[in-house]
Amino acid sequence: MRCVIARFPFDLSKSGVVASMKGIKPEPVVGESVLIGRRHYPVKQVGEVITRQDRRDFSAQEVTRAMTRLGFTCQGISQAAPVRPLTPMQEASALFGATTLA
Repeated sequence: MRCVIARFPFDLSKSGVVASMKGIKPEPVVGESVLIGRRHYPVKQVGEVITRQDRRDFSAQEVTRAMTRLGFTCQGISQAAPVRPLTPMQEASALFGATTLA
């Protein structure tokens, strides 16, 4: 499938993306993510690997759109794992700069 990412055309296939990401350790997911195999990768990491461009050259939306069109499952920021709220004691400790207890 032909995709345009950062004003450059790419011919991508689902199997090609899977092969490119094979052996690459996923970074911690902070925002949007792509499910490739059984791993969640940050969208920007996937874009960097498949395009061989710097992450600042493209947006997460461009890569998310391309991955969705290829049939990958993408999750937005709102669909990420919910953050567990802090207890009042943890919140007070955080305000004083202490690390929170798990």
